Amino acid sequence: MFEKILIANRGEIAVRVIRACRDLGIRTVAVYSEADTESTHIHMADEAVCIGKAPSSESYLRIDRLIAAAEITDVDAIHPGYGFLAENAHFSEVCASCNIKFIGPSPESIRTMGDKNKAREAAKKAGVPITPGSDGLVETEQEALKIAKKIGYPVMIKAVAGGGGRGMRPAHNDVSLVTGYHAARHEAEKAFGNGSVYIEKLIENPRHIEIQVMADQQGKVAALGERDCSIQRRNQKLIEESPSPAVSDDIRKKMCKAAIKLSEAVRYEGAGTLEFLMDDKGNYYFMEMNTRIQVEHPVTEQVYGVDLVKEQILIAMGHPLSASILEARIRQHAIEVRINAEDPMQNFRPCPGKINLLWLPGGPGIRVDSHVYTGYTIPTNYDSMIAKVIAFGDDRETALNRMSRALGELVVDGIQTTGPFANLIMQDPDFRRGKYSTAFVEHLMQQTKPLMGGAVKA
Repeated sequence: MFEKILIANRGEIAVRVIRACRDLGIRTVAVYSEADTESTHIHMADEAVCIGKAPSSESYLRIDRLIAAAEITDVDAIHPGYGFLAENAHFSEVCASCNIKFIGPSPESIRTMGDKNKAREAAKKAGVPITPGSDGLVETEQEALKIAKKIGYPVMIKAVAGGGGRGMRPAHNDVSLVTGYHAARHEAEKAFGNGSVYIEKLIENPRHIEIQVMADQQGKVAALGERDCSIQRRNQKLIEESPSPAVSDDIRKKMCKAAIKLSEAVRYEGAGTLEFLMDDKGNYYFMEMNTRIQVEHPVTEQVYGVDLVKEQILIAMGHPLSASILEARIRQHAIEVRINAEDPMQNFRPCPGKINLLWLPGGPGIRVDSHVYTGYTIPTNYDSMIAKVIAFGDDRETALNRMSRALGELVVDGIQTTGPFANLIMQDPDFRRGKYSTAFVEHLMQQTKPLMGGAVKA
């Protein structure tokens, strides 16, 4: 049993981990930067340690300072949350060398599945469908042109170490391929320190479907259905739901089986998500694996009646998968909306600043995960997400209606948020019918441009 865990993160995920630890009777240590001195997570934790200046490169990404904080406070384990160092194999190795348990997969699994090209190779070897593409890294633009000609346009250039939509460029002809190839390499090198890219066939207007897996140290893997993450802008997810309106029971079983097979092949441990693209005929192709807990994990928790963060911690302590995971079944429908401090009227410009008044929604079928409060000042240094609103009910219509109610109740005075835009999506006839793809938001923004002052650009 762990007695104390350090959370190497901030914001709502740090709050979420602290709550799971409290349920397990485990003490917690929060870390924070100089920009987060008033953040909720440091007041909720049993102990808190400042680890540096506001930029993440001087605080949340400093392995040496995180380890120093862990050793000073004498913790048993570190939970990385998502983002920052959550998928950093070296961080996992350093934790192990210091006799501190990293709550996540092994460094080997992180390296294999964190490198998109290696992940594709692992999926292919395991018999999991992948999109046609390069067999390895693409080193030159001449090689890129040759591959594109072989598999046919359109294609997608993708950074092997990418994430959050960065290092990705679509190409529909030779000119855009050459331009996109160099742009993707440059962006990836700047963002991740690795400019390597590969190329795969671009599935146009697909559904973005991901499968949640949990795996224990004894080699048992369970898949807890899918989340539909197709409502996104520039590859950044805005809304997620489960079950997907486009996934049949038969397809769900096949995708879950594929996810389990691949997770077993790489000897995975902990919480992970395998992402797939699915066309309108139900064909699905593996894209990548996120070797951490996802932002949208509450969707699965509400649908299946489980606690994924608590399960992560138990797995790290050596416990086998719990009965709640092994016997999990679909119980409800759930939808999550990310509330970002951004202004849709100004091309989703970030809107840091002071929250003068905050009123969070509630009532039957509503869950809110957040770290902000009235009087809180949103710093400029980090991600713009300030809350997640999750609506759930016995069926999709109930969940949709509850989400509309919740978004109507939400008040965040002092800054602009994406809440009203998300409510616009909730009212859209095609979305209500479950007829949407990854192109949905772009099309909606074009349709609503006059209504929104013409300032919104896809």
